[in-house]
Amino acid sequence: MSIDFIPLEPYTPLYYYIILAVTLFVCAELQNKGYKTSSLGVFLLFFILVYMGLRPVSYYFGDMGTYAKIFNDFQYNDTSGFENDFVFNFFIKFSSNIMSINFFFLICAFLYVFPLFLICKKWFENYWFYAFLMLVGSFSFWSYGTNGIRNGIATSLFLLAISRDKKLFQILWIVLAIGVHKSLLLPTLGYVIAQFYNKPKVMVAFWLICIPLSLAAGGFWENFFAGLGFEDDRLSYLTEGNVNEDEFSSTGFRWDFLLYSAAGVYTGWYFIVKKGLEDKIYFWLFNTYVFANAFWILVIRANFSNRFAYLSWFMMALVIIYPFLKKQLVPKQNKILAFVILIYYAFTFLMNAILTKY
Repeated sequence: MSIDFIPLEPYTPLYYYIILAVTLFVCAELQNKGYKTSSLGVFLLFFILVYMGLRPVSYYFGDMGTYAKIFNDFQYNDTSGFENDFVFNFFIKFSSNIMSINFFFLICAFLYVFPLFLICKKWFENYWFYAFLMLVGSFSFWSYGTNGIRNGIATSLFLLAISRDKKLFQILWIVLAIGVHKSLLLPTLGYVIAQFYNKPKVMVAFWLICIPLSLAAGGFWENFFAGLGFEDDRLSYLTEGNVNEDEFSSTGFRWDFLLYSAAGVYTGWYFIVKKGLEDKIYFWLFNTYVFANAFWILVIRANFSNRFAYLSWFMMALVIIYPFLKKQLVPKQNKILAFVILIYYAFTFLMNAILTKY
């Protein structure tokens, strides 16, 4: 079973237009009525699960076609498509023996989206919907649910890990996330550092320093990190060049995406330094985001640098909205939040629905 009555060409743009309608409605409501609970969140959760999870199986959605091929090969005991991420390998092999390909992608969507719902409910309680809307309206959200599926699931599990109260459960979920996609080692390293060195102002300074270092050193950092000896094909993206006509590499240093990333850095700096926000969880979240994003800045010219950027961007919505939903920190906070949500999604809509040609 799949949603095959919608043609492939408008399938992805339709998602962005639906989220646009929801965003405009929520922002107008915030402006006029302030914070309030909303049943719209439950509708949005189920809509995304169904719409993303039951999309047609097609290479139109990028690597979805590759996952489908591996799934079908596993049904005939062909394991040539096995990757190094052992947890996801086991998951796809197990799934290929007991379910259809359509149900498999529905489960993938559930593992990607539902943890985000749990995180928002735990951290923001009655106002969870605002954070959830920011997450599903993020620049890379749709693509990592339909194309970079393993990475998307892994990042959701990582966020679920840091939302847990007990260290044991944090560790177990982080290990699981790394088992799904080893790239989560980078934000994990940032999170571990934040446990022992929780200095947001220092992390912001480190992030700022990385900009001139990247500008001055050119391709040095790509070669440096690629030469560390890690046996992972993903590090080859740093030095292969633009073999897949990746848009990030083709234009060199991406000032536009640097400014996009800076929105998260500035928000955290403003609320922590200027407004004196004291929140241990937010410190951890912010420091992890800044650390991972700083790494991306150093390798910003690399082929597939968007994949390295995503290792921080998946946290960005939470970094921005967390202070707004935890404490009253600025006058007319609900009106400011409405503006923030609107601008945040405007970037997503511009890049993915207006400028992108499907």
